[in-house]
Amino acid sequence: MNRFAALLDQLAFEPSRNGKLRLMTAYFRSTPDPDRGWALAAMTDSLKFSHARPAVIRALISDRTDPELFALSYDYVGDLSETVALMWPAPRNAQALHLSLSGVIAVLQSTGKAQLPAALADMLDRLDETGRWALLKLITGGLRTGASARLARVALAQLMASPDADEIENIWPSLKPPYENLFSWLEGRAEKPAASDPAPFRPPMLAHPLDEKDTASLDPLQFAAEWKWDGARVQACAGALPDGARVARLYSRSGEDISAAFPELIAMMVDQRFGEAAIDGELLVRHEGRTGAFADLQQRLNRKSPGRKMLVEYPAFIRAYDLLAWNGVDLRSQSFSNRREQLEAFVAGLGEASVEISPLLQFESWDGLRQAREGAHDSATGGEPVEGLMLKRLESPYLAGRAKGHWYKWKRQPFNIDAVMMYAQRGHGKRSSFYSDYTFGVWRMRDNALELTPVGKAYSGFSDAELKRLDRFVRDHTINRYGPVREVAHEPDKGLVLEVEFEGIQRSARHKSGIALRFPRIARIRWDKPPREAAMIEELENLLPAKTGA
Repeated sequence: MNRFAALLDQLAFEPSRNGKLRLMTAYFRSTPDPDRGWALAAMTDSLKFSHARPAVIRALISDRTDPELFALSYDYVGDLSETVALMWPAPRNAQALHLSLSGVIAVLQSTGKAQLPAALADMLDRLDETGRWALLKLITGGLRTGASARLARVALAQLMASPDADEIENIWPSLKPPYENLFSWLEGRAEKPAASDPAPFRPPMLAHPLDEKDTASLDPLQFAAEWKWDGARVQACAGALPDGARVARLYSRSGEDISAAFPELIAMMVDQRFGEAAIDGELLVRHEGRTGAFADLQQRLNRKSPGRKMLVEYPAFIRAYDLLAWNGVDLRSQSFSNRREQLEAFVAGLGEASVEISPLLQFESWDGLRQAREGAHDSATGGEPVEGLMLKRLESPYLAGRAKGHWYKWKRQPFNIDAVMMYAQRGHGKRSSFYSDYTFGVWRMRDNALELTPVGKAYSGFSDAELKRLDRFVRDHTINRYGPVREVAHEPDKGLVLEVEFEGIQRSARHKSGIALRFPRIARIRWDKPPREAAMIEELENLLPAKTGA
């Protein structure tokens, strides 16, 4: 356990990607099974505990310390695991705990709900501060070390004679913690683990953002272009068990099984016509006779078991981008143009309204494509919600991760508006000491007076130097406190204007303003602009798509 705690501590303070790789590779080489496998599971978010939850931690610390002191400390530190690890009043006579990581995992997985608090308290009593922090991170699941699951698998590849992270990615969905068969193969002591899941998740291929200047070095004739639809990226996968029983799953981009939320799609995939296939595409819903906005899709994503009314009002469908497997054949090594031909044949043969192909755009130059991108809100897309364009090299195989030079995302120019900071809250991890999350609003007239109404929240887009200045502004201009939230002065002549960029805007019944912004971020801090010159609500309402109905 101490070795794992030291690894997490070192990763949290290591700024470089290569430095994190070296730390993880050294840990995997020097740590015996099954501890290294459980560490890998923790770093790839593959650990789940039935009873060990954050609520248990909160209850324990409330029993051991003054609740008000804990609330104030948690507000200041900003991280539950770190706060409890520092505040935990361990008995002076407690003996040090030299328990392996696998031993800790066994306790967390096997201890009953009623006995777990006492067992957890005993471990916290006998671990040092770093050990307590690592234990609590295991339970809360948010390691926040800056090392992604993909980076962990890249580190694993360094154990191979010929490192190949993609080969690990391909079999990853069929592996289970603590991965002893994986390590045996990586170290040359056993054969490669066989993939046994008939409907596995395949690591998705991702795109690099396209800068305008990049087009000068790219040949448009080597690329296909399609709309980047404003839905949720998914994989629809189906296959058969040895006894012939059909298996179908719908995965999110991160590999989460979301099948239960979309039973109509699973029913379609279980049909024999779908066969042994895997589609990469965009999950969308129809609403009032047309493709719904992302807010409409959220009506389905937020429900694990949708009712009949929801299925009728927001029927789901997939707009297919790519075909990864068909008739049991893995197509990912083939070129995009070959996969596209097979995708067209597959969708045509399927004959299902719930699967349609994403059309390719005809273009001869980057200028022509640029004009199409800027007109993405008008008749170019039939008024359907898009984020911009996707460019895919015709000869590209389907590669896991963000392979350079193959796929590009060319988003449309973001919306832009000046808003006023209203509230601020501390961030997490390295930002836990700074007020870095800001709620902003725009003006509306009420009773012949200007009044701010909140329209969004942003926590990115500024530099470290700007963050320090923003944090100081919040502290110097706080007028009220509501738990961890500070209300900042926001009057026509007193406050701070933030220039906010956002990717999309939708109507929303869940927000007081009636508006929801997509991916807002701070583009510029307008220290030079008085709050009364910020935007009016009408400016945002004019950006909303027209209402649709029967």
